[in-house]
Amino acid sequence: MAVHYVMAEEDIPEGGHQVVNIEGREIGIYRVNGEYHAILNYCPHQGAPICAGLVSGTTLPSEVYDYEYGRTGEIVRCPWHGWEFDLQSGKSLFSDRIRVKKYKVEVLEGKIGVVMGRK
Repeated sequence: MAVHYVMAEEDIPEGGHQVVNIEGREIGIYRVNGEYHAILNYCPHQGAPICAGLVSGTTLPSEVYDYEYGRTGEIVRCPWHGWEFDLQSGKSLFSDRIRVKKYKVEVLEGKIGVVMGRK
């Protein structure tokens, strides 16, 4: 597996993201709660550039008529059809079977690297 160092830590502010091209793939790198997460810029529904979508939170399980909002900055929403995905796990919020492709991120001496390849 190869690690591709693509930017410095200070290039992504907390709550921000950047899209990079690695080996012909567009990959979004997000900074969420001090951690970095990388996803393929491709929604599994119909191929939208998911990294163009809004990063927000979602409603949490709660009592009837009680709407509790949380997980701010942890959810990316597809810009075409609104499908929501957890940036930490890549899983959709509506099905354990549907997810965006995730990549492992390594930080070394202030540089952000994306791990590509098979295990």
